[in-house]
Amino acid sequence: MLFFTLCLAVIGAGWGVTEPLSKIAVSTGYLPFGLIFWQLAIGSGVMAVFAWGRGKRLPLTPEALRIYAIIAVIGTLLPNAASYETIRHIPAGVMAILMSLIPMAAFPMALGLGVDRFSWRRLFGLLAGLGGVLLLALPETSLPDPAMILWIPLGLVAVICYAFEGNFVARWGTAGLTPVQVLFGASVLGSLMVLPVAVVSGQFIVPTGGFGPPEWALIASSVIHVFVYAAYVWLVGRAGAVFTVQVSYLVTGFGVFWSMLILGERYSGYIWAAFACVMLGIFLVQPRRQDMVASA
Repeated sequence: MLFFTLCLAVIGAGWGVTEPLSKIAVSTGYLPFGLIFWQLAIGSGVMAVFAWGRGKRLPLTPEALRIYAIIAVIGTLLPNAASYETIRHIPAGVMAILMSLIPMAAFPMALGLGVDRFSWRRLFGLLAGLGGVLLLALPETSLPDPAMILWIPLGLVAVICYAFEGNFVARWGTAGLTPVQVLFGASVLGSLMVLPVAVVSGQFIVPTGGFGPPEWALIASSVIHVFVYAAYVWLVGRAGAVFTVQVSYLVTGFGVFWSMLILGERYSGYIWAAFACVMLGIFLVQPRRQDMVASA
């Protein structure tokens, strides 16, 4: 179990560092669609190497293509466009706290779709997460600049998209595809979908000035995402979903830690209180072993 715990910590640290890396990637004015294209293209290239090495071919049936398209839109294009734009205007650590609201946003959706059961404990977790958002948004001294509050709703668009993605998979499945196949297929198709949008909107990125911190940050974030996602799926199969889902705590904690270490961010007492509320919310909303057994 110690080995699995160390794996969980590495996954959390890896996912957490993508927030400050994203902040660095947008620091010189790169816009969302250009960043999304290269993120997906780089991730697709890494996964293609792995698939080729294992002799695996990506399924291209009509049903598989439908899944890739849906996941690409609701799991990457829409939420990443929202999060890249948001993180240009708010601290990376605050963005990490917002992203940790995903399981809390997923709970009411799951109830509506009939894929989960009502629980007072998880309702209180949802309310704790809402309290965290209010602590970020309401006090004038919470954020470094009160004008940043205008970008909080856009960040929540990404949260809602990711929450719906999880519920979509739980409700309608992935046509027999593995999680890694879904990620690979959605990345390839998503890059093809966003390329013309990036070009037409003038957001396509050509690093004519060479590779500086923003470019390397984008590359690092894209590669790290592929590895930690694959490691997450592997750990679910070895240690179980109930154990592995605890990575949510680590992703948020490391996201704040890396943002302080790499970007020098410092936060007000209200943001630390919001962080505590969100941690409590994650604890209450995440399924316990008996919940998993009861729903099986």
